[in-house]
Amino acid sequence: LQKELLKYKQEARNLQGIKICSPQDALQHRLLQQDAAVLQLKQELLRANMDKEELHNQNVDLQRKVEERNRLLAEYKKELCQKDRHLQQHQSKLDEMLRQLSEASYQQVDLERELEHKEALLAHCMKREAEE
Repeated sequence: LQKELLKYKQEARNLQGIKICSPQDALQHRLLQQDAAVLQLKQELLRANMDKEELHNQNVDLQRKVEERNRLLAEYKKELCQKDRHLQQHQSKLDEMLRQLSEASYQQVDLERELEHKEALLAHCMKREAEE
């Protein structure tokens, strides 16, 4: 029975792909597995750190771009305010010129009426003089 038990144990070890002859071999095998797992974790940590650094660099780049765009936006707003002031100045000048034009137009109409009236008086006077 012991021989069969040893035979089945050996067969089970072979099926698992592990040939363990002594407790030292088992310990060494376990240490190798742990070293492999630690190495894999170190590689994953390195990749994660590289990804983190890349994301940090992208964040810095995006912040720089946002600051640049904010600076440009501030410049555009300043230019827009200046143009608005110029537009208001020109609008007030235009309003003043339109008011002056309107006054001149009224004066022209008054002068034309006065001229018509004087022409009528002159015609009337000439007609009376011709009759005399």
